[in-house]
Amino acid sequence: MQNPLSPFYSDKEYPLDPNENFPLNGVFDTNPSQTLVLLVDFKSYGPDIWWELQSQLSPLREKGYLSYFNATDFVERPITVVGTGHAPFEWLTANQTYRDVFFDAPLAELGDNSLVWPNPNRAQDPSRGCKQRVPGPSGSHPGLEEDDGGSDMGRVWPVTDQGNLLYNKSNSYYASVSFTQSIGHVWGSRLRQDQLQMIRSQIRGAHQRGLKVRYWGVPRWPIGLRNHIWHILMREGADVLSVDDLYGATQTDWRRERSRSG
Repeated sequence: MQNPLSPFYSDKEYPLDPNENFPLNGVFDTNPSQTLVLLVDFKSYGPDIWWELQSQLSPLREKGYLSYFNATDFVERPITVVGTGHAPFEWLTANQTYRDVFFDAPLAELGDNSLVWPNPNRAQDPSRGCKQRVPGPSGSHPGLEEDDGGSDMGRVWPVTDQGNLLYNKSNSYYASVSFTQSIGHVWGSRLRQDQLQMIRSQIRGAHQRGLKVRYWGVPRWPIGLRNHIWHILMREGADVLSVDDLYGATQTDWRRERSRSG
């Protein structure tokens, strides 16, 4: 157990109140402050699934394990629940003062094309450094990154100046899209410049909203092309890798700078 009961702690003496900044541990031994994202795929649309999910989450909610939005701040806890697929956005956002299920926003709709980058040099656009990528501990997941908010579970991010954005940190966590459907097929084992620009515009638009970028449906074959795309996505600021080959994904730290050519 990551949060064992002991003579020094009991629920009676120190209840795990979601409104208290109690330092709960997450599931990752090497980084206990890292939240676990529970991605719930709604296969159909309807309130029945929504209310069933709410019921199933009740024990975790009562113990204070769920990340939540409290009308002003996003408070990170050991588990962050994200609804994807046919998740009903209007149900997720109906409560204006408390939310603990967040949306998987449509990344393809968030692109910011206000800048054009002539090459992959990060110095071309200082805003692309909005998230500082740092080497993780040995054995950490290749898609994780360290936030500036501190290392204790229960970190708080104020949600400000986003009232005019439909998808923002108050209601969404991920911004996702199929790589193949949005970026297109990759020919000749290298991305075209327009494809690279599309990736950058989407990542920029999502990060402006405080959302984490996730591409799924990355080509799995040939392996050299897949690895090249993984490197590009990590270099350009994607926050997680969606992978089917877990063994292959854990053999390399994909955050490392490999080259300056796209």
